[in-house]
Amino acid sequence: MQYLDNIIFLILLVAGFGLFAKSLFKIYRNIRLGREINRSDRKAERWETMARVAMGQSRMVKRPVAGILHLFVYVGFVIINIELIEIVVDGIFGTHRFLATIFGHTFYNIFTATLEVLAILVVIGVVLFFIRRNFYGVKRLTMKELFGWPKNDANWILIIEFALMVAFFTMNASDLVLQQRGIFAEHGSFPISEVLISPLFGGFGDSILIATERAAWWFHFVGILFFMNYLYYSKHLHIILAFPSTWYANLDLYGKFSNLDSVTAEIKLMMDPNSDPYAAPAEGDVAEAPSKFGAEDVFDLNQVQLLNAYSCTECGRCTSVCPANITGKKLSPRLILMKTRDRLEEVGRNIDKNGKFEDDGKKLLNDYITKEELWACTTCNACTEACPVLLDPLSIIFEMRRFLVMEQSAAPQELNLMMTNVENNAAPWQYNQADRLNWAKD
Repeated sequence: MQYLDNIIFLILLVAGFGLFAKSLFKIYRNIRLGREINRSDRKAERWETMARVAMGQSRMVKRPVAGILHLFVYVGFVIINIELIEIVVDGIFGTHRFLATIFGHTFYNIFTATLEVLAILVVIGVVLFFIRRNFYGVKRLTMKELFGWPKNDANWILIIEFALMVAFFTMNASDLVLQQRGIFAEHGSFPISEVLISPLFGGFGDSILIATERAAWWFHFVGILFFMNYLYYSKHLHIILAFPSTWYANLDLYGKFSNLDSVTAEIKLMMDPNSDPYAAPAEGDVAEAPSKFGAEDVFDLNQVQLLNAYSCTECGRCTSVCPANITGKKLSPRLILMKTRDRLEEVGRNIDKNGKFEDDGKKLLNDYITKEELWACTTCNACTEACPVLLDPLSIIFEMRRFLVMEQSAAPQELNLMMTNVENNAAPWQYNQADRLNWAKD
């Protein structure tokens, strides 16, 4: 049974990454349920946007305190998990601190010391975030839409990250004491563990120290696999999906309304004095009309909008600047994305159960997002401007409004009156065109 540990490690590794790949495939499949959209233009600008916003965190630091803390957690956690490479090699082949043989003594010392500094920054970040989220009373983090699972999810992520860092320090501290006793070869520099934790282990026997180091090593490894597979159920999918979301982001003016080609062609035909309205259109003259105008369910949204729903981290920056929400309206841009994701997940479970989507009698409109929410939006673009990863809840609102107006003729009375006036008077106001300049007579 000499290689039992290596076999168990390999089984866990394959199972962990296999389940993670299965989860990613489900997300990909669900996103593909949406309408196709071409966002492959302006590639250089898209790469630059992704590097600046997703990797460089340029929008996070608009709120400096939260931005800097997020940078600690983001950079630290990502770089620390480079050590997973070493853990994987050591776990499969039974080596100990494999990278030391690759990097050499001096560079490996710098590498491990850097990881320790980053790890303590992660600990500081997650502790302050936990206090801020649960005790400091930031309004956007205490709204009722976060009660229950969203709040618990955010706290669990912080607790998991804290536990992983504690395991990391415990592993290093016990390793350091064993190195000092000559049991392990001297590899690495551990400035934080040496000061904070290794003095606690001075009175431990060698066998207890070895067991502590191994337990912390296994906890760190299994914890990373657990965290990775927990992401599917968590808002923290943005760790992965923020990158494609920023690459496929809308690079046009925020809030620019997308005209439908079929409607544009029809209007041009109506405005052409030489056209015969009764003539059959020549092939290719008129764009093919979509099967449905606007969006009633997630199938009617485009794939980038569904990707946005999965990418939302529920930070609430969009809702905190929404004038409708601030003045007590029901609308919350964050909740628009959360509800879209919830409906998409429900559709995904339906497909998992039945092999294909079976009508469940529900729609995104009304069952998840109400008309009151949609018409409360002022289309001011504050939400899209505030989002740290360029998500666009306004585009979902646009599409659902389009469905209400063009498919159901269900616009509010005020809007119907305005459109009637435009049709009859070529102006939004209810008076004849000849009277439009009466206001200037006096």
